[in-house]
Amino acid sequence: MDDLNKQQDDEKLCASCDRCRSRKTKCDGKRPCGNCVAKYMKKYKVTSVEGVPDAAFECVYSPAKRRGPVPGRTPSQARSLNDVNGGHHNNVNMTGGSNFDWNTDLISQQQQPIMSSFTGGLDGNILNQFNLMRQMQLQQQLPLQQQQMSLQHHQQQQQQPHMMDTSEVSERSARRMKMEDVPSAPGGVPRTVSDHTHLLDRNDPDGSRLFSYFKLSIDELFRLPPTPTDEEYCLRLNIPGMTPRMIPGTHLAALSAARFAEIALGAMVHNEISLAMELCNAVVHCLRESVKEPVQTPIMLEVSKAYFLLGVFRACRGDMARYFKYRRVCMTYLGKLENSSRTATLTSAISYLDAWAYMIYNGNESKVPDVDRTLPPPSGCASNGMVNPIEMKYNTKTSVPAVVSDPKNKNWIQGAPPVYLNNEAPPHARSLDALACAVRSCCDQANSRFAQMMKSEGTQSDNMIPQATILTPTATAVMHHENELCSRNMVLSAYTLMQQQESSTRGRHHSEGHQMVISAMDAFLENSDEDGGTGFTDSQIQSLLSVCNTAVANPFLLHHAGPTYHMVTNATILLCHLLNAMHAMKQSGQVEDMEVAMFEEVLDTFIAIRKLLTIHRRKLPVKLRCHGIPRPNLTSTDASAPIVDLGETLLCACRGCQGFVLMACSPCVAAERARDATKRMEIELQHEAQAIEMGELDTDIDNIGAEFDLDDDALLGMISSLIQN
Repeated sequence: MDDLNKQQDDEKLCASCDRCRSRKTKCDGKRPCGNCVAKYMKKYKVTSVEGVPDAAFECVYSPAKRRGPVPGRTPSQARSLNDVNGGHHNNVNMTGGSNFDWNTDLISQQQQPIMSSFTGGLDGNILNQFNLMRQMQLQQQLPLQQQQMSLQHHQQQQQQPHMMDTSEVSERSARRMKMEDVPSAPGGVPRTVSDHTHLLDRNDPDGSRLFSYFKLSIDELFRLPPTPTDEEYCLRLNIPGMTPRMIPGTHLAALSAARFAEIALGAMVHNEISLAMELCNAVVHCLRESVKEPVQTPIMLEVSKAYFLLGVFRACRGDMARYFKYRRVCMTYLGKLENSSRTATLTSAISYLDAWAYMIYNGNESKVPDVDRTLPPPSGCASNGMVNPIEMKYNTKTSVPAVVSDPKNKNWIQGAPPVYLNNEAPPHARSLDALACAVRSCCDQANSRFAQMMKSEGTQSDNMIPQATILTPTATAVMHHENELCSRNMVLSAYTLMQQQESSTRGRHHSEGHQMVISAMDAFLENSDEDGGTGFTDSQIQSLLSVCNTAVANPFLLHHAGPTYHMVTNATILLCHLLNAMHAMKQSGQVEDMEVAMFEEVLDTFIAIRKLLTIHRRKLPVKLRCHGIPRPNLTSTDASAPIVDLGETLLCACRGCQGFVLMACSPCVAAERARDATKRMEIELQHEAQAIEMGELDTDIDNIGAEFDLDDDALLGMISSLIQN
């Protein structure tokens, strides 16, 4: 009998020993786990552990990794305990949380008349009412069937003998390991969904915290249409007697996907990367469930929003290939909707994020990842045939379906700003689209100036800037309508529209981030039309200080999805030039007390914003980092030396971002720094690759990321086949 118990203990031992798992502490060394043995061999570079005392392994329990069997518990018992509750731990949530149950496959198979009523129009006719009553009856019968099955299964488990031979123990252990490898909870719900469903409840402290991070960062500027609660969605359907329990499962999955995407970005903003990746994986699983049937019109905006937020997450992680794929899927569903204030708001958010991608790729579409082979370009709804004078004047379409189907907007929205020219769009959306157009115009101007510098230096033709990045659709539209669409007028129009929005809402939605972006663009374009302008104007200095002080007071604003981080960094670079100029005047002794006080204020602001940007820059992928901010030299005895030496500054890799600060230094110096920035960027990428090979990065995040990528690719493959068919 003792031999049998000993052999059973040996069979239980797998990734971690039982003592480590039960106590969650360091084990006593009598039974080290395989992971710690492998870690010891790798650490001391040995090929055998013979003669090594067990205490030297220092076996530590790691709860972040999946483990093997737990003594005294079986998967079937855990499943039965969950099934006794009727599988309704994720059901009706009156506060807007998820209430869909993935155990509704039987219902989804029997509710085809219901889905056909959604397809044919939600008119509340007699057939629709009959189908809804039938669905409600099915959902009421399902918990009773589950409870009966779980009780029968539990009784069978109690009738099994407690003593089994060694072969039965080994077979059960192997079967348990195989079942635990499948990342799904009882009832078929993926674990990434079931483990985090409680976060969707707005009354949950952690869920509210993550949602607040999202509202204070990304949504602070975008102001996307809020995801409706289940009760609000029932009102949107406009069906008499509709209750949350009667919402189809695919619609509930889409609502949950949008909610998961919001809190996932909130976790990313708060630097909870592993949690953010798990939540984004939950978004992927929910979207895969939502597209099992054709996406219906009432839920299509939430599906588009979820795909857009997934693209934001991928863009912030530096995965531009998946970003362009998710953008394509988002635009595909968005093009099937009618023109409205909600679709215009989402389109303006896409336009602002496109302006950042436009900068990253320097407006060169040939460098953009090709997604046409997997996802064809979207096609919008048919035009109503009405002639709009504004559309004829600017040679662009202003309705959302037409914007989506425009071939020139395949990779990013460009040309004349479509949402800004749409007088029926919300003022905030028009203002955001105007800022995006101004950013694209600045990038085109930077490409033109760099091309002129390279031509004057006699650079080889292989390295010349393509002409397509200079004469872009945006540059062509600006040249034809310079008085209306030039960068300066776009910023002024954006400011006017922002004031109009805030006055209409009576200060309830005052956007610090929106004001910060406008102030930054105003500072960059202060003297852009004047050749040979010297020094900084008073309004330019006030704008620079306003940008930096706002970012210091609200650090989450740096996480705006778009070029906001680059704007704040460039404003800090201009502060460096301002400090050097004021320091030179101070050393000459020709300053007054007020100017000395002004110098101290600018220096304090610069030190604060530099610390914030340095911390934020370290968290970003190498290829997404903007300029490095040098440290001020406050102890120099050389009167002629600048207080901030910009000679060793690592500039951003995109020319459009460098174009913001061309006014602050000579073109030759800018060209030299641009070439130096490219070389240093390659060195940093090599160091990062070496760190990955040596295993110096967080392996847990890498494992979660690998699983996330696989599920991501599966979703994109499913969407690709649906769109092509």
